[in-house]
Amino acid sequence: MNFDVIIIGGGASGLFCAITASQRGRRVLVLESSNKIGKKILMSGGGRCNFTNLNIDPECYLSANPHFCKSALSRYTQWDFISLVEKHGIAYEERKQGQLFCKDSAKEILAMLNNECDQAAVKIHTHCEVATITAPEHNADNQYILNTNIGKFRADSLVIASGGLSIPKMGASNFAYKVANQFKIPMLPTSAGLVPFTFSDSFKDISERLSGVSAEVILSTGNQQFQESILFTHRGLSGPAALQLSSYWRPGESIQINLLPNEDIELLFLTAKQNSPKILLRNLLSQYLVKKLVIELQELFWPDEHYKLLTDFSDKRLKEIAATLSTWEIKPSGTEGYRTAEVTMGGIDTDYLSSQTMETKDQSGLYFIGEAVDVTGHLGGYNFQWAWSSGYVCGLVV
Repeated sequence: MNFDVIIIGGGASGLFCAITASQRGRRVLVLESSNKIGKKILMSGGGRCNFTNLNIDPECYLSANPHFCKSALSRYTQWDFISLVEKHGIAYEERKQGQLFCKDSAKEILAMLNNECDQAAVKIHTHCEVATITAPEHNADNQYILNTNIGKFRADSLVIASGGLSIPKMGASNFAYKVANQFKIPMLPTSAGLVPFTFSDSFKDISERLSGVSAEVILSTGNQQFQESILFTHRGLSGPAALQLSSYWRPGESIQINLLPNEDIELLFLTAKQNSPKILLRNLLSQYLVKKLVIELQELFWPDEHYKLLTDFSDKRLKEIAATLSTWEIKPSGTEGYRTAEVTMGGIDTDYLSSQTMETKDQSGLYFIGEAVDVTGHLGGYNFQWAWSSGYVCGLVV
């Protein structure tokens, strides 16, 4: 069957590209390997879909070329997507740091995209495995020819929107990278991003005992830091701050925790020594942190002084403990990997793509969009916005 455009991948970027292209009168086919489209949309945001962020900024994206994402993000903005959501009557709410979620269900976002696809006459096939892709220059029709388990399809333009390696149980695969390899398009090394940290040293025992405990901290590595909550788990450290930092962390590096980011801990201790000299240090800290966590900190940092009243600590010793609590250094052994990662870092090298259209520079009619490309956003709706924006600019030209 003949189409103007074939899009491989029925996720956020692929569907949005399909809608945009079809609205221009293009005949579009979407091929999805799993049993239904938009699986990651449905599971995102705890089933509420954090579909964009009010504070979209190119600074919140990681890429070997930090300028690459600017064009697409400026031509289809968060405000454009919000307008679409409002047009479909979907109720949404703002949570912390500009994150926008459906009030009811992520199903509403997928239903919106399905509705737009139907109105624009987008053809969608699920359960479709692409076996081979023949380039236009290798056939008389001068089209891309796809051999699949459900038949042969032809098109002038081919868009790869099959995502990255994160969350394989949702159907993630290396398909985009295999296509890149076939057409000799360079790639950058991939790794799991927005993913919990794991530990193999004594901190693992601590995190196991504290499993389920959360705290707002500043988590940092190198010159990057995030002030959000962390969550201790049986495997290590999760929560927004940990997920954010994981995209910047490199194996072998330590990370630092400031346990009281909104306090001058040294001043807090010295003032309390003056005003409440008969209090125990753990009882003072329990006013700010979960007691279970404070007991662990006591065992770590002042185990032989747990019976001391504040008045019995020297100022110097209090300053030492304060410094430790604001720069607690731990060293992850790794991350939980692609199994739980929200995104894949790295991917298709943006130096070989047009930032205006997402077309490959050396292979006419071949496009890569979404997570497959070396553009990774922060936690909080940034990666969905990249999907909408990259899909849109591609859909304008295919």
